[in-house]
Amino acid sequence: MAKTILIVDDSASLRQVVSIALKGAGYDVIEACDGKDALTKLDGRKIHLIISDVNMPNMDGIAFLKAARQLAAYKFTPVVMLTTEASADKKAEGQAAGARAWVVKPFQPAQMLAAVSKLIQP
Repeated sequence: MAKTILIVDDSASLRQVVSIALKGAGYDVIEACDGKDALTKLDGRKIHLIISDVNMPNMDGIAFLKAARQLAAYKFTPVVMLTTEASADKKAEGQAAGARAWVVKPFQPAQMLAAVSKLIQP
């Protein structure tokens, strides 16, 4: 059974790049265009990992992460922040909200897959 990863990013092209890399590595992928959309995808099904952007319309990645942590089924789901944000303050805010890894854009798919494989096994 393939592990399922939720990708949350307002950039369709970035979601596509990440999705292709993850599917190529054997993962199932669910996509959401922002934090609000992502919360609707957290409907009780097993999601093994979340990859989220920080800066998005409607609900940013940090607010989404805090909201996801309030849901019992997703309280301990590992989260990778994939973002252009590289400041220590933003990283600290993400870590405080529960992010387990921080990958800065632009990124190499192999770099992102390495972070993913450290948090879950395919």
